[in-house]
Amino acid sequence: MAKTPPPPRFSPDTIKFLRAVGRNNDREWFKARKDQYDAQVKAPMVAIVEALDRDFRAFAPELEANPKKSIYRIYRDTRFSADKTPLKTHIGAYFPHRDLGKANGAGLYLHIEPKMTMFAGGLYAPMPPQLRALRGYIADNASRFRSIVEAPAFTRTVDWEGEVQTRVPRGYPTDHPAADYLKCRRFVGWAEHPAAFATTDEFYPTLIKAFRLLLPLVRFINEAMLATRRMEIR
Repeated sequence: MAKTPPPPRFSPDTIKFLRAVGRNNDREWFKARKDQYDAQVKAPMVAIVEALDRDFRAFAPELEANPKKSIYRIYRDTRFSADKTPLKTHIGAYFPHRDLGKANGAGLYLHIEPKMTMFAGGLYAPMPPQLRALRGYIADNASRFRSIVEAPAFTRTVDWEGEVQTRVPRGYPTDHPAADYLKCRRFVGWAEHPAAFATTDEFYPTLIKAFRLLLPLVRFINEAMLATRRMEIR
């Protein structure tokens, strides 16, 4: 009987290469080592994204996992940044809703850097129309939203980042049942592990577990975005 292949993961060489990028953040340095990057950093990520594509069909068919679209390039966009270093010192991949894309909804995210491994999901920086739509949806579905982000399994495994403002937004009573969440300007859950965790056989099963826990939050946000889109079409 053929042995079941081990789950996809990164290698110690992945972490080592990303650490080296931090010490040698230079285009010419990277250009001379592009093949090394492809083999040690990008190839493992491609294998993981391909595995997620298969697994998403079972529990998150609305999310897209595609190596060509999901994996972020290593080159930084420095046009509007004071930091002109050209290279990222991490590799990340994002898995958006198929109908909303990267810019218009929530998704799941995988991030590997020399200091940590991170699994995340949600909406990091909503534009004002998105934020208004999501706040309205939370206000109308307060108990359901609380049941997602306050579920014991969620709070045991995932940290929550809301980046709250001081006051409840205009138009909502200060004693609204979801007042603390209506103040949020960011809607992200994440779980962190040491960087070396990404090199173990436990990495991929733990990634799947975290993504399953984050999925209800992602779906709630995307319901709000899709509802707004349908109203705009009418």
